[in-house]
Amino acid sequence: MFNLILTLLRGRAHEAEQAFAERHAMPLLSQQIRDAAHAIQSARQAVAVAIAQNEQEKRQHAAILSRIADLETRTLAALENGKEGLAREAADAIAYLEAERDASEQAQAQFTTAIAKLRGIVRAAEARLQALQRGERLARATEEAQKLDVAAPGFGFATLDDAEETLARLRARQSQNETIASALKEMESTPRSAGIIEKLANAGCGAPLRSSADDVLARLRARMNNAA
Repeated sequence: MFNLILTLLRGRAHEAEQAFAERHAMPLLSQQIRDAAHAIQSARQAVAVAIAQNEQEKRQHAAILSRIADLETRTLAALENGKEGLAREAADAIAYLEAERDASEQAQAQFTTAIAKLRGIVRAAEARLQALQRGERLARATEEAQKLDVAAPGFGFATLDDAEETLARLRARQSQNETIASALKEMESTPRSAGIIEKLANAGCGAPLRSSADDVLARLRARMNNAA
């Protein structure tokens, strides 16, 4: 008996909740559309931040390339003057900059991929928001028409289709928020394997992640010999 009473209470609570949602469907829909618009605006800002960071990364990459070229020219001059110690020190700096250059190029590739994906999500969300806004205007017009129907019997208007459209729009808004949140989380994630790969490379397991000073000196001596 107790379970039956509990089930009945839950059923009545559900009916009351549904009745409340139906009575206040229009303000609920308007607020959910505002929430969706806010979420899209946040996503636009995320895209703008990602673009700005990528532009900054490009500027840093260009500066690194310039420093590498300058150091290589000076290292060649040191080798020509027989200053091996100074040339080796410069070569070590070049090797470090080359590692920074490679990391910058990888970061730019990740930014480009993430920006393109997020832009597509924002465009799709904006189209859905526009559909929601059109649906809201239609729902308001229908609501006004229903008020006329109450005042002037004989012009019946079905409400089931409107209720189903409202429910579909609410579900679309929730799905849109989940999609944007998933895209932002994916953009912020970083490969977990990078750390172990660096440790393995430093231990001599597999190819090194960046060139050494000896590699740079050998390349520059070869260039000097070819020029001679």
